[in-house]
Amino acid sequence: MPVDEDTTAPPSLRQRRRAAATQEIVDAAERHLTEHGPAALSLRAVARSLGMTVQALYHYFPSRDALVTALVTKAYDDLADAVQAAVDTPSDDPSLPRLVIATEGYRHWAIAHPERFQLLYGTPLRDYVAPADGPTTQASRRMSEIFERELFKGYSAEQLAAAEVPVLSPSLQAYLEQLPHYGQGYLPSPATALLMSAWGHLHGLVALEVFGHTSFLGDHQAELFRMAMRNLLADIHRRIP
Repeated sequence: MPVDEDTTAPPSLRQRRRAAATQEIVDAAERHLTEHGPAALSLRAVARSLGMTVQALYHYFPSRDALVTALVTKAYDDLADAVQAAVDTPSDDPSLPRLVIATEGYRHWAIAHPERFQLLYGTPLRDYVAPADGPTTQASRRMSEIFERELFKGYSAEQLAAAEVPVLSPSLQAYLEQLPHYGQGYLPSPATALLMSAWGHLHGLVALEVFGHTSFLGDHQAELFRMAMRNLLADIHRRIP
């Protein structure tokens, strides 16, 4: 008798209960993170807030690292969702480049969730090592895909290969050539160098604001950020023939 490949058994009651409990633990850990910061993350405190014992929590997350990995993965996914939502939302200014809109979505999420942003990009948690090519890596790739697509849309591989960048050492060029890419599929090394430079500029400005180093600019931070992103995009596109 042929098997109907479209038929998928629904999750069992036990699986649904486990999924619900896992989500409840992650939500509680995020609240703890928001209130106390990444460095103070404690399985015992999270369990206590849910009326659980640490031993019971271990049935869902066998270690602090497992819970941190879940939190980092969710933070990356939520950040990527915010960036994509910004890009998909019609802008009041039709002349505003989509990449600038994407960067503003990134900035807004970071400002709204400073503790989660610090979990991703702040001081590394002591003794935590993310699993190699694990869920945190997969989630961060979504960010790369969005920015590659918005940054290099409409350019051919030949144009990107001819981008004007400082001469790269042979070892760096070889390294950049073998890096995986997700938005354009293949990026020549000059384009990868431009992407890394753009990412550093974007991330640096956002990190300065999240950590309070540009507070002296007051309500003008958003306007200056937009100007910086416009200039960044114009400079990169000027370098691509």
